[in-house]
Amino acid sequence: MGESFSTDQVSCLCEALLQAGNVDRLWRFLSTIPSSAELLRGNETLLKAQALVAFHREEFKELYAILESHDFHPSNHGFLQDLYLQARYKEAERSRGRSLGAVDKYRLRKKFPLPKTIWDGEETVYCFKEKSRNALKECYKSNRYPTPDEKKNLAKVTGLSLTQVSNWFKNRRQRDRTPSGTHSKRQGRFQQQNIVGILNDDLYPEISHTVITQTAQSQLTSKQSPNRPSCHKLC
Repeated sequence: MGESFSTDQVSCLCEALLQAGNVDRLWRFLSTIPSSAELLRGNETLLKAQALVAFHREEFKELYAILESHDFHPSNHGFLQDLYLQARYKEAERSRGRSLGAVDKYRLRKKFPLPKTIWDGEETVYCFKEKSRNALKECYKSNRYPTPDEKKNLAKVTGLSLTQVSNWFKNRRQRDRTPSGTHSKRQGRFQQQNIVGILNDDLYPEISHTVITQTAQSQLTSKQSPNRPSCHKLC
């Protein structure tokens, strides 16, 4: 069914499922898109979706191939770098039969540097201090979408850069598999009314392109963060 959608529609659906962390439905939708779909070549949202699915299915060779197949925009580097490194760690843990320590992970990063397609060449700081990591986690528990001012305050408290704080929240949201019913009202409405139907095999024949187009437009124009508790108390 995916081949009958336009590039924008596919991007919209993939982005919605990425934000929702619904890897199973994302995999089902991607499986309907033929690999020969020329219009989708180089589509970064689709490639991100394919990379996330490959990671969760532990198809690491496929993940690496996806990451090295395209020069990704810097805005996607943080998320994709995290997938790449976590995949390397999981592979090593599987082969060694034990969890990795900080030294093990450091050696793996030296042995397997980030692909140039997802790295701008600047030195990356991988290990946050425990105090900084705890502050980020505590804020995330109460507010997954901190405001710019809250991010600045967190950066001061943790000693991290604003970019590092922003990337941490973005990566954490995309990695988490949020249980059904805990999304924001906007995400819940969008997913329940449109995506669930689209990814339900029984409803495929009844989906009109008008509905999908309207859904895409709604998703593109609705960018406001959901109302969440403030992080100011932590900062």
